Amino acid sequence: MSTQADTTRGVRNASTTASRSAFCTTLWTTVLTLRSNDESAASQALQRLCHIYWRPVHAFIRRGGARPHDAEDLTQEFFATLLAKETLKKVEREKGKFRTFLLTALTNFLHNEWDKQRRLKRGGNYQIISMSDAEAGYLEKADDSLSPQGLFDRRWAFALVEQARLRLETEYAEAGKPAVFQKLEPHLTHELTAQTRAELAVALNMNDGAVKIALHRMRRRFGEALRAEIAQTVATREEIEEELRHLFAAMAT
Repeated sequence: MSTQADTTRGVRNASTTASRSAFCTTLWTTVLTLRSNDESAASQALQRLCHIYWRPVHAFIRRGGARPHDAEDLTQEFFATLLAKETLKKVEREKGKFRTFLLTALTNFLHNEWDKQRRLKRGGNYQIISMSDAEAGYLEKADDSLSPQGLFDRRWAFALVEQARLRLETEYAEAGKPAVFQKLEPHLTHELTAQTRAELAVALNMNDGAVKIALHRMRRRFGEALRAEIAQTVATREEIEEELRHLFAAMAT
């Protein structure tokens, strides 16, 4: 029977060909390799990565004790600082994972800012995130038992999963199958009962066997999409497996 374990296995067993294809050109490798000879391209890639993964940053700052308004100021100022040219030039000093780079840069930034004991000017030149969404995201299903880094990693994992889900949704829309995605996506990690399968078969005008096959294919493609998203945040193909294990561990906490 199909369960969440099936999806996990699907992620782990995504084909090598798919992984290599996903890794050909990634945002983080663009930042790392084009830093010196195409700073504009690297800066744009870094800005996109920051836009995707801003929720973990805000959550880390809030869990560290900052009040909502102060966390907004600090988050905006951090991204403005990170996207500055001098910061971009220092990327080579960091290890290959964007998650590691971002958390290290954030920790150093907060140490410096909190030591100053002054209020930051709100905003800055980079308004790349919605702060109302940031606070709402922090409060949603907050787990007070997690450390700031634990919460950062957990939100990071969910951000990766959401990006994979959006990638999959786009693929199905482009293939002219938005209804299939809409109906099957809620069941990616859940066991289907016979009744649910029958209801899906009616809704999608499929037989029982076709529903099983369609869901199996979606789970496989989701696994490949998740690997592709992870590839965007690491510098080498070998790091994908390590980051994948870290993601599963973070989501299990």
